[in-house]
Amino acid sequence: PGDQLAFKSNDTEPYSNETLHSTTPAVKPTTPAPPTPKPILPVQTGVKAQEEEQSSGLTIFFSLLVIGICIILVHLLIKFKLHFLPESVAVVSLGILMGGFIKIIEFQELANWKEEEMFRPNMFFLLLLPPIIFESGYSLHKGNFFQNIGSITLFAVIGTAISAFIVGGGIYFLGQADVIYKMSMTDSFAFGSLISAVDPVATIAIFNALNVDPVLNMLVFGESILNDAVSIVLTNTAEGFFSRSDNSMVTGWETFVQALGYFLKMFFGSAALGTLTGLISALFLKHFDLRKTPSLEFGMMIIFAYLPYGLAEGLKLSGIMSILFAGIVMSHYTHHNLSPVTQILMQQTLRTVAFMCETCVFAFLGLSIFSFPHKFELSFVIWCIVLVLLGRAVNIFPLTILLNFFRDHKITPKMMFIMWFSGLRGAIPYALSLHLGLEPIEKRQLIGTTTIIIVLFTILLMGGGTMPLIRIMDIEESQSRRKNKKDVNLSKTEKMGNTIESEHLSELTEEEYEAHIYQRQDLKGFMWLDAKYLNPFFTRRLTQEDLLHGRIQMKTLTNKWYEEVRQGPSGSEDEEDEAELL
Repeated sequence: PGDQLAFKSNDTEPYSNETLHSTTPAVKPTTPAPPTPKPILPVQTGVKAQEEEQSSGLTIFFSLLVIGICIILVHLLIKFKLHFLPESVAVVSLGILMGGFIKIIEFQELANWKEEEMFRPNMFFLLLLPPIIFESGYSLHKGNFFQNIGSITLFAVIGTAISAFIVGGGIYFLGQADVIYKMSMTDSFAFGSLISAVDPVATIAIFNALNVDPVLNMLVFGESILNDAVSIVLTNTAEGFFSRSDNSMVTGWETFVQALGYFLKMFFGSAALGTLTGLISALFLKHFDLRKTPSLEFGMMIIFAYLPYGLAEGLKLSGIMSILFAGIVMSHYTHHNLSPVTQILMQQTLRTVAFMCETCVFAFLGLSIFSFPHKFELSFVIWCIVLVLLGRAVNIFPLTILLNFFRDHKITPKMMFIMWFSGLRGAIPYALSLHLGLEPIEKRQLIGTTTIIIVLFTILLMGGGTMPLIRIMDIEESQSRRKNKKDVNLSKTEKMGNTIESEHLSELTEEEYEAHIYQRQDLKGFMWLDAKYLNPFFTRRLTQEDLLHGRIQMKTLTNKWYEEVRQGPSGSEDEEDEAELL
């Protein structure tokens, strides 16, 4: 109980210790019984249960209404070919407008939606973030990722840590010099870590349209996905040491070594757990043939997708890191053990759910301008923006110059600049800022407000300005693009909707796979090991009969669905209408 007390109330440490030593009765109120049994009765029964249900129902209705309006907005962007505008910019702007409208309604006392429009960090970490991270890992099936794993890890881990140290250190020392609001070292580092999570949707869209070297494209894409997880683990590390660094008399160097050990345990432990879950799912679906019942097969995939998150959080590891690695491994091995129907179903479902979750977060980010209790300090905001841009520059430029020594495809200064400029901050910093348990309350409000301003600044100004910057920077390339009639398209949804990854649907028989390996003499290291041993062990090699059965199943189901769609309202087939249309 003593440890529990010290952990729970680390901010009022001296007081709690005094009460602990002085009188025994005083301990009882400060160490209550575990809080879990208490809410069970009121929640389950009576008036309170009804009120809770009504409140939750309204929150769900409000969230779905917001997502529905955002889907219509994204559709209009695609319909009117407003490709220059990233969807995140449009959705955040819509959220701001809706927040203003709700504020007017509340001001006129027509309704009170205060609770419904408040963003709950627990909802984000349990419901909204896992599908976004899993989908990004699942779409990383390209071979380039494993070939460039070294460069990607360097960018993601070392680069994010550099950025976090520069922002955190800058805030701490400026606070000590009384230039900005004073914060402790751990708080500063926690803020530096959470603000280092980058959302590179705009960069990737531009790189795709500019026909950039696919390896460079993969570097940025891989870095951005790993970067989110690394940023979350770094923030958890800072938070985890917040309680310990107060009550243990250790030097700064020892604290740093302990924090590094904690970070490595979180990073590699979570990655190993996710990888293991992915490999188990591959073996399970290889030996349990569920392909004849796609609904059961799809159900197992959904269970395996969310399993590592719950297990990692239960073991006090990072659920996000484990679900990311589970996604990467499952797309590389498990996906090829599925029937063609489930392969397509899995891709489309993940994309839809990830899109809805992302949209929900960005919309609530816009709403939070009006729903969140703010504490605004101009000097703090300006210095934070300067440090964030500086941290991104020190992350990108030295590391790319270093990587160019070991690379055949050099990263040009122009590309470096685009990578630096398009370091947009997205949903993750915002949710992490709400999740930080900082005391006093004004410090939490200051960090929340500053994070919202930085995220909006990078999304609206830098996200909106990426397109004009490209036009200024490459005149000759844009002329060649006009000849090819290739336009820069920043719409993530349109890109995703147009493609079903053909690489994910390729099915080779055992003989064809063997021939395919012998043709690829250039495979080295992990790629060779994977092709020679891991892939045959974890994936089902198809016979000609299996392949034929898969095609028949696909054709049968497609025909069946098509017949159902063709049925008119009366139940008879509208053959005359069809003939007329043809």
